Amino acid sequence: MDDASDSQNWLVNDRGICRPCDAQPDLGSFVEPYRLYRFLTDLEDILLATADDEQRLTLIQPLVRQLLTSSYWLQLEFTPPLINPGWSVRFLYQEHDFPITIQMVAWLPGNISPIHNHGTWGIVALVGGQEKNRFWRRSPTAEAPDRLEQVGEKILEPGDIIGFLPDAIHSVEPIGDEPAVTFNLYGVTDFSQRFEFDPIRQSAKLF
Repeated sequence: MDDASDSQNWLVNDRGICRPCDAQPDLGSFVEPYRLYRFLTDLEDILLATADDEQRLTLIQPLVRQLLTSSYWLQLEFTPPLINPGWSVRFLYQEHDFPITIQMVAWLPGNISPIHNHGTWGIVALVGGQEKNRFWRRSPTAEAPDRLEQVGEKILEPGDIIGFLPDAIHSVEPIGDEPAVTFNLYGVTDFSQRFEFDPIRQSAKLF
């Protein structure tokens, strides 16, 4: 996880607009080393204090950066992906009745995710490799109520962190010569609002 000054925080809204997320952490509030259990406590405090997803993402992203910078071992907690299926997921944290999921995800180049939303807020921090995100928005017509249009894309480098509102729609493609490894954090998923989109058939199905 690169902590260089050119690393950036981003936020994607439900219109597919990706903009800088300029949250400034209170560095004096962090206790070194900033461990996972401290992060989870701070995270719970934020979730209890605000129900606004955009505000949550703005407040949580600096905590993610501090966690990955301080607790370097987390960056190594991924499973090398096999050629088939080409990706891997390792759960770092999942607890009954606590609405948080933390994963390390690794993708081999040559794969691409379905176009999807998450049905919850989410934060992805790129730990290794490169990852191209394509951003989409709904553009319904009377004949095609699930029609999408692509509105942008961004290549993430190690150290970049991106937050997604629940209805943000994107697809992910690892690029370069090495796996794209990410730290993924998600809130409570509303599975009735989580979709996979097919821009050719102009259709959507539960994901």
